[in-house]
Amino acid sequence: MGALLALTSAAVYGIVDFAGGLLSRRIHFTVVTFLGQVGGLLLAPAVALLVPAESVASADMAWGALSGVGSAVAMHFLNRGLSRGAMSVVVPVSAVTGVALSVLCGVLFLGDRPTPLSWLGIGVTVPALWLVSAGGGAPGDGSTARRLPVDGLIASAGVAVQYIGLAQADPASGVWPVAAGRLAAVLLLLPSAVRSAAEFRQPARLRAAAALIGGGAALALILYFWATQQQMLAVAVVLASLYPAVPTVLGLAVLGEKVTRAQATGLVGAAAAVVLLSLG
Repeated sequence: MGALLALTSAAVYGIVDFAGGLLSRRIHFTVVTFLGQVGGLLLAPAVALLVPAESVASADMAWGALSGVGSAVAMHFLNRGLSRGAMSVVVPVSAVTGVALSVLCGVLFLGDRPTPLSWLGIGVTVPALWLVSAGGGAPGDGSTARRLPVDGLIASAGVAVQYIGLAQADPASGVWPVAAGRLAAVLLLLPSAVRSAAEFRQPARLRAAAALIGGGAALALILYFWATQQQMLAVAVVLASLYPAVPTVLGLAVLGEKVTRAQATGLVGAAAAVVLLSLG
């Protein structure tokens, strides 16, 4: 069940990532990032009220808040990189490095002991994510290609903090750590939003779309949180991080994009990783 929840989280994350990428082509990335977290803040407490919580300790809320800080950092720098047209650099770096950091932390500090099959699945996932994410991206201008992918690296650190922090919250706390994370993310992003206040003068439907996308991202985090309660972090985070495959598939089905040989190889590798991690 843990593997299924993590995969569902990846599917939801992939859908909102695809939608967010399309929206970021129309409005400033700060608007997408901030209103997305506001949307998550609207959804998470509502779900938390519906899901029983045996006890909510301050430590659980603190871990949730730390996870939210990671979410804010990840989305801010990921969207900033995408707005600069560096998709072929930012997405694979953030996805692959975020997975690697999370797995290493789980193994070195949290006592995770993946089985040989799980290790093989993790090993397959890293190149598969890179191929899926980078295989169809535009190279961007020469300065972007030559520049160290700082946005992607910072986003990957945020991804790792988001996943690791949330996994430390006690299951007895229900969904409240996710709600605490959305509040922390909104507060952290607020100064940036204030500085870019003029960019928020967008049609109401675009602002609502950004909030809806953020609500979907919060739902994906809730599913991931539930997955960590039934699966070790090293496996749950890898399965949840397969989300870059979803925008690739949606690009083929919805936008009529053509899959490259690298992306096809990556999709096959991702499918193999799912099987290996599920069996492990």
